[in-house]
Amino acid sequence: MSSINKLAIQLSAEVPYDLGGQRLDQVAAQLFAEHSRSRLSAWIKEGLLTVDGAVLRPRDIVHGGALLELNAEQEAQGEWIAQDIELDIVYEDDQLLVINKPAGLVVHPAAGHADGTLLNALLHHVPDIVNVPRAGIVHRLDKDTTGLMVVAKTIQAQTQLVDQLQKRSVSRIYECIVIGVITAGGKIDAPIGRSSSQRQRMAVTDGGKQAISHYRVLERFRSHTHTRVKLETGRTHQIRVHMSHVGYPLVGDPVYGGRFRIPPAASQTLVQSLKEFPRQALHARFLELDHPVTGQRMKWESPLPDDLVWLLTLLRQDREAFIG
Repeated sequence: MSSINKLAIQLSAEVPYDLGGQRLDQVAAQLFAEHSRSRLSAWIKEGLLTVDGAVLRPRDIVHGGALLELNAEQEAQGEWIAQDIELDIVYEDDQLLVINKPAGLVVHPAAGHADGTLLNALLHHVPDIVNVPRAGIVHRLDKDTTGLMVVAKTIQAQTQLVDQLQKRSVSRIYECIVIGVITAGGKIDAPIGRSSSQRQRMAVTDGGKQAISHYRVLERFRSHTHTRVKLETGRTHQIRVHMSHVGYPLVGDPVYGGRFRIPPAASQTLVQSLKEFPRQALHARFLELDHPVTGQRMKWESPLPDDLVWLLTLLRQDREAFIG
């Protein structure tokens, strides 16, 4: 069954006198704060948000006492199918959902992944989420990255969470295992954009968007490092691109992994595990944000998945065998 449908939105508000004299789009953003300014601006341009019954432009000035009326429809963003796919739910209330994403689960339908995605699972678990842009998905994890993701269940929560992400008040901390021994933590401030040579890849490039990551060492091994990375921005493949850029690519990364490296005289088990690690060794460990309605600061932690725990165990055994 297709999930495409429309949600009627009918709102009205009188402009308070202390907001009089401002642009229509600015006033609307304050009076109808559950919707983003860009969405409101589009509705104004389409004549769906009127002032005393008249169609104005977003930049036109409105006066105190004027009546704003919104009669619009929020369309589902695509012909998506609800599918009964199991979700590992860490937290849920009326506004948001925090899930622990497994490796192999694609977040959003795309070419080659028309269904079987997190979005399809969300439509089954929360049918009304079809009325929220992108079914409430406000940030993504790569297919083979594991860990915590927040999903908005309402338009109000989606608008608020996107605002928090833009203001960088959402804390997202990852753990990864990288190739090479990092001596000290640091900050990577290097813009990321599409690679000019391979469009499927991202790269550090002068024309890219600002991207900032902070990393620190958790544990060093003979040829690898268990590392914690805090995102300040959220670009596509940011951690994978940044760590590769500074010479410490992620174990198992099929795109940005670089030269394979194993410790000298390592055990066959470790060599095989490093060679055959099936994904980038990256996990979204901590998530912290303000609740979109109550404003309460909330935080969650997801323990490392079994494949990373196993690899760290082998790396520790290898280090101890040679240091001891």
